[in-house]
Amino acid sequence: MRPTALKVAFIVGSVLFALNHGVSLLQGEMTTERWISGALTYLVPYTVSMHGQASARLRLTEDLTQNK
Repeated sequence: MRPTALKVAFIVGSVLFALNHGVSLLQGEMTTERWISGALTYLVPYTVSMHGQASARLRLTEDLTQNK
């Protein structure tokens, strides 16, 4: 699960980071608060991906145990 979530976080997080902080980064105006926000930009898609994968796995496990 984790490698897929890391890939999703990198791709989606990078797009979101560029949209939200790209101008500030290019202009050299990144503050501590912006860097923290940027880090969270990567954490959110990672968490969503992990939750989705865990939910799907749990649902699959439940389906398999009910069909026995």
